[in-house]
Amino acid sequence: MTAPVQALFQSFRLGNLELPTRVVMAPMTRSFSPGGVPNAQVVEYYRRRAAGGVGLIVTEGTTVGHKAANGYPHVPRFYGADALAGWKQVVDAVHAEGGKIVPQLWHVGNVRKLGTEPDASVPGYGPSEKVKDGNVVVHGMTKGDIDEVIAAFAQAARDAQAIGMDGVEIHGAHGYLVDQFFWAGSNQRSDEYGGDLAQRSRFAIELIQAVRAAVGPDFPIIFRFSQWKQQDYTARLVQTPEELGAFLKPLSDAGVDIFHCSTRRFWEPEFEGSDLNLAGWTRQLTGKPTITVGSVGLDGEFLQFMVNTDKVAEPASLENLLERLNKQEFDLVAVGRALLVDPDWAVKVRDNREQDILPFSREALKQLV
Repeated sequence: MTAPVQALFQSFRLGNLELPTRVVMAPMTRSFSPGGVPNAQVVEYYRRRAAGGVGLIVTEGTTVGHKAANGYPHVPRFYGADALAGWKQVVDAVHAEGGKIVPQLWHVGNVRKLGTEPDASVPGYGPSEKVKDGNVVVHGMTKGDIDEVIAAFAQAARDAQAIGMDGVEIHGAHGYLVDQFFWAGSNQRSDEYGGDLAQRSRFAIELIQAVRAAVGPDFPIIFRFSQWKQQDYTARLVQTPEELGAFLKPLSDAGVDIFHCSTRRFWEPEFEGSDLNLAGWTRQLTGKPTITVGSVGLDGEFLQFMVNTDKVAEPASLENLLERLNKQEFDLVAVGRALLVDPDWAVKVRDNREQDILPFSREALKQLV
């Protein structure tokens, strides 16, 4: 193992959480859980990544126990005895391989469409009502709805702790419910949950506080956020480091231990005048550990490989990534599609076997194990 690569395979410790490597498996929706219950295939999928040298697995998005949380077919639940029993098997399998695992707790918000499981009659829920052709397609959340969703996240975190998960990640990115409250375009409320960005952050702050109260002071809480959205890849919630610091401080104070900073290309600077990416700025501004993510291990940005079915992503140089990690710009590195298609990606990097890493393509996803 070369000296630069060694940084990726050092241990990481935060309180009671100790990771064997700095490699994190990024959360990726797979829709492989019929009825919302993780099955034996899901257990093996996560076990293989832990066996392959991943220090921390962040699961695919798992829906909390609210009637409008889900937006896609066959997405795993994080509520109900059957689903939790399935996740307990995943936890045990990952721990047996020496890895750590946290669930990503998810509510899709106004992205949900009528006809979606489990109750086809339930529309999307969001900060503000949306009416189309005289029909309510997004239910504007009442204070009671907000309290119910926050309680569902807190209960999911409590359940995660009970079945042996090593922490939780709250999905606050990519245009889903928590993120929808941050944006003036989707949050046009006139109550205490609307207004300027500080006020629009209130929902997320209260949610994090409730999760912290549910699990106590020593159970790790990761918060994933992004500037870009699925609907607009050029979107920017904040424009300057000062604005980013003002946005993050209340979230940090509410109980976040680690920030998962979602970008499409980890190598791009977040603001002019500095080479720091979003994770780098977040670490500097909050003093909290950060996870970087964004096309790690691919010879290009991930979207082009998803759009072009015949395009293959060859393994990419990690020189830039390792240089940043060695300078402590960020603490952990989340790998998505490269690890999705090759469960042994981490050990191949560790053992200088980059030539053996499997290339990524949409076609390769059909053979996922």
